[in-house]
Amino acid sequence: MIIRPRRLRKSAIVRDMVAETRLSKDMFIYPYFVVSGTGVKHEIDAMPGIHHFSVDTLIRDAEAGLKVGINKVLLFGVGERKSEDASSCYHSDSIVIQAIEALKKEFSDDLFIATDVCACAYTTHGHCGILRDGYVQNDESVEVLAQMALSHAKAGADMVAPSDMMDGRVGAIRNQLDNNGFSTTGIMSYSVKFASAYYGPFREAADSAPSSGDRKAYQMDFRNSSEAIREALLDEEEGADILMVKPALAYLDLIKEVKNTSKLPLAAYNVSGEYSLVKAGAKAGWINEEQIVVENMYAFARAGADIIITYHARDLVEKNWI
Repeated sequence: MIIRPRRLRKSAIVRDMVAETRLSKDMFIYPYFVVSGTGVKHEIDAMPGIHHFSVDTLIRDAEAGLKVGINKVLLFGVGERKSEDASSCYHSDSIVIQAIEALKKEFSDDLFIATDVCACAYTTHGHCGILRDGYVQNDESVEVLAQMALSHAKAGADMVAPSDMMDGRVGAIRNQLDNNGFSTTGIMSYSVKFASAYYGPFREAADSAPSSGDRKAYQMDFRNSSEAIREALLDEEEGADILMVKPALAYLDLIKEVKNTSKLPLAAYNVSGEYSLVKAGAKAGWINEEQIVVENMYAFARAGADIIITYHARDLVEKNWI
């Protein structure tokens, strides 16, 4: 035989030399759940290794992350005052705004801060917008979300990440930011977000489960792929700077399709259910956690993800898994 592909698999050195996909810690964004109070660092039962942090403990943990190169975070607020109109999501005393201001005061531009923009943790019903007659009202919800994004930008957020899946919210947020002097604040849009069973642990972490019904009237149907491309391109037209596919592991085909269709940077969200399944399997001794996590990360990158939002980020970097 003249052609022997195994020649390029003979040793670790040659395998590394010809590897087609490479990972870097610069690709990772680490999510945080922020709560009120002081001295709080409480592990989330459904997400081993992930915690609720008060602002003071968040600062110390973010500092530890910076020391190993985790310099990008995504903030979620938990335990805020809930109401029908979700008005606490944009009040100046919200826990997310407190966290942004404290982190920027401590770390300035050394830490890149993205914030989740959604009403689900701020509504009494747990849906991602304004609910009337059992249906989430699109345009009213977009107005609230645009106010929320603006409040985060005013506090110092580098990027806002709308996760609600309302029609037209990227354009409304872009206009709101631009009209108020925040044209340099980026938008990382949850462009292709499916109504997925993989979000279960997150809903415990964020206290954001809907009290009735589900989110299938606004999050995407997981049977659809052409619709995913349409959603991504609409967000690009409306001014998104980064697109996202969520969840990631069961949607590698769509990560690839979106990457091949749009020239914008693409994020993949390695969601809570994907994380917790790995943790549970590793705890039971059924899988090798390091090997599974690294394989998953390479799968996301190989499919086309430029950015990976993952709860595994600290382990990957601190434990030298990559």
